[in-house]
Amino acid sequence: MRFLGIGDTHDLAAMYLGLAQRGHDVRVFVRDPDYHDVFAGLLDRTDDWQQELGWLREAGDDGIALFESASDGATQDALRREGFHAIGGSAFGDRLEADREFGQAVLRSIGLHTAASHRFADHATAIAFIHERPARYVLKLNGADAVRTRNYVGVAPDGLDVIALLAHYARSSATAASASPQGNGQDRDDFVLMEYLEGVEVGVGGYFNGHAFLSPACIDFEHKRFFPGDLGELTGEMGTIVSYQWSQRLFDTVLAPLAPVLRDGGYCGYINVNLIANESGLWPLEFTSRFGYPGFAICEALHADPWETIFSAMVQRSALHFRTHPGFAAGVVLTVPPFPYRHGYAELSRGLPIHLRSTLSRDDRAALHFAEVALHGGHLVTSGTTGYVGVATGIGDTPGRANAQALRVAQGVVVPNLRYRRDIGERLELGGEWERLQRLGWLG
Repeated sequence: MRFLGIGDTHDLAAMYLGLAQRGHDVRVFVRDPDYHDVFAGLLDRTDDWQQELGWLREAGDDGIALFESASDGATQDALRREGFHAIGGSAFGDRLEADREFGQAVLRSIGLHTAASHRFADHATAIAFIHERPARYVLKLNGADAVRTRNYVGVAPDGLDVIALLAHYARSSATAASASPQGNGQDRDDFVLMEYLEGVEVGVGGYFNGHAFLSPACIDFEHKRFFPGDLGELTGEMGTIVSYQWSQRLFDTVLAPLAPVLRDGGYCGYINVNLIANESGLWPLEFTSRFGYPGFAICEALHADPWETIFSAMVQRSALHFRTHPGFAAGVVLTVPPFPYRHGYAELSRGLPIHLRSTLSRDDRAALHFAEVALHGGHLVTSGTTGYVGVATGIGDTPGRANAQALRVAQGVVVPNLRYRRDIGERLELGGEWERLQRLGWLG
């Protein structure tokens, strides 16, 4: 088969490498020049993906374009109209993720209750709003490419911590605007304040082939904060527990009713809805209208069928089921300084050698999914812009055993100043979240 990967930052590099190692032809386009060295020496990169379309079309049904981000949906729609197979999303899907108000409205249209959410275009108005309605809020930026570290889950019951952060963002924006000869140089502020909801955070996701979902769906439990114990800033994701079991009721309630909407929106790819479950019901928070990172690698640990089988079934609509393993998969994200930020990466960590201990078996090495790395002189080194080295995965019949396996794999990676969380899944198994979801009846 032939696969053309298209994205900004080479997020699916580990998937592409697996496809290439299994004998498929893979070419990759990376839009951001700062990521051109990611997987250098490991994969073939093209400077113009459109020049590869003839090569892709020659493969017929065996040619697939894989899109990584929720910002190229209109391009995917156009390619499908021209007869190409494209997996990733659609323009409609991009809007579901980037425009939080629109996404919440779609979720309400299928009968789900949503938390109160208020959209703002400037910090001062948001600050005045909290003063008038003191409460605990969650600050989320709109836009699929928004910086996740600037999102914030409020702690103070009167919202004073969110006010302080908004005031800081306002000062930073003003300083940046005064320093730039063209003004701010950024898009206008665009964010929401969402009512804080107590409960268990869980996601449900599945692959949609343009007409229907493939089964099974997966459930996931993300750990977004930098430090163990859920301390520190939101990073996007530091680790996750995934399972393809126990997802049926969440799928029936959340994803299945979305099928007609996605069909009308031309969607084809993975889609996930993040939720809060509590005694008052099920509350959807946001869409992920693309592959999840590092979710795709963690899900892969439970796949009995390889990606190419799943993708072929999607574009040819030849099957609505793929084979998976029972139990849980854990993913532990491996980073070096200054992750989750970019500043100082060249001085601190870029170009560091990556050593794999001899204790790692062949299967252990297959459980490592590298991200910002390159092959120089026959040796792996860190590359890219943030110090996101990759993710170690493990599987087990409980979240704790899956995490222990992932940690054993992670300990086989030696890089100066390597950091990762060791508590992935603890709050699920030991903190009572799994038991609470069972009691609420969501683990069908």
